[in-house]
Amino acid sequence: MRRRGFIQKTFATAASIVMLSKKTWAALEQHISAFDKGNIEQLAREESFWLPIQRAFSPSANFINLENGYFSPMPLETQQAWIDNIRHINRLHTFYMRRHQFEDREQIRQMLADFAGVSPEEVALVRNTTEALDNLIAGLPMQKGDEFIITNQDYPNMVEAVHMRAKKEGIIVKTIDLPLNPKSDDEILQIFERAITPRTRAMLVTHVINLTGQVLPVRQLCLLGKARKVEVIVDGAHALGQLNFKISQLECHYYGASLHKWLCAPLGSGFLYIKKEKIADVWPLFGDVSTGVDNIRKFERIGTQPCSNHLAIAEAIRFHQLIGSALKEERLIYLRNYWAEQVKNLPHIVLNMPLERSRSSALGNVAVKGLSPTQLADYLYEKHKIFTVPIDIPAVQGVRITPHLYTTLADLDKLVAALKTLG
Repeated sequence: MRRRGFIQKTFATAASIVMLSKKTWAALEQHISAFDKGNIEQLAREESFWLPIQRAFSPSANFINLENGYFSPMPLETQQAWIDNIRHINRLHTFYMRRHQFEDREQIRQMLADFAGVSPEEVALVRNTTEALDNLIAGLPMQKGDEFIITNQDYPNMVEAVHMRAKKEGIIVKTIDLPLNPKSDDEILQIFERAITPRTRAMLVTHVINLTGQVLPVRQLCLLGKARKVEVIVDGAHALGQLNFKISQLECHYYGASLHKWLCAPLGSGFLYIKKEKIADVWPLFGDVSTGVDNIRKFERIGTQPCSNHLAIAEAIRFHQLIGSALKEERLIYLRNYWAEQVKNLPHIVLNMPLERSRSSALGNVAVKGLSPTQLADYLYEKHKIFTVPIDIPAVQGVRITPHLYTTLADLDKLVAALKTLG
């Protein structure tokens, strides 16, 4: 059997689908090229530019989905590529798995490395952020009595992984409190620095906090870790594909992310970065003694891989790059500000998030005085068909609002009107 070209096989199997895909992409490319990208702040507010991009998604017409933090929907073209990948792999069956999957995975690894600005020998394909970071939390060398710093706003899966290792091995977990709206990056840096002692070996830093959308000064925190000889693990679940950056700019040694979030890849697509000289020091979560201690692929020994997901990452990157990282981030921030600025001064509204551009993202969190987070989320859905998620933990009480590229201003106007009725 002659193997088809990688790009053709990835994007579509049937010739009719390939032609449709090319026609759709050509129209979208022509539309985007007709606009001047010189002023991304202005273009982020140009609704005529975003209309065809919104139509590239297929949200339900039965409700307004403002809960895009769990995972991002795939654009229609990525969905089609993913479905075609499933059909292609099932058609070739084990012939594909034994003859072609490893070569294809290496090409996806290279694409992801280029996207993140790192070496392909530093990139492992995993299923999500939890799997990526569990390898680091469980695998970094630590001894009984060593300290691991986390915060009161870290993702629960990561917090539990740290506590599980503490229970098993006797390391000490130090939890620091982060402000919802810090005065400056220095305030955050000082909180972490005060917690570091001579016994501190590692600390978890969340790039974009999933509860509120706050962006932490990751580069400065990684430099702090280097200066104090503390390993810094970065949780980038909500940063990769949303913020405009390269991992190589962060001065970090370890980074994990979910590609099914803001990159809009299929569910079950993840990314683990470990700087080359650090790979040998980390034990893999799953059994591996033959790949090589300094080979990033030792973190991929999970058994049979979801190859159709991996192949569709190519289409997800292609769609992302069609818009561009800087413009995508600017649009998402604009959507977040669009609703937040209209309600921030209402006496019954509490915004649990920073509004400064450098510390904010698409995610936001709002509370209404006198209502629990669950009561507010239920009201928005039952009365206005606006779907959100309640956040009710000691650090944050409110409803997370997460627009996406397909979100319209009309959708956000309905959110604002609903919040105003509660005053």
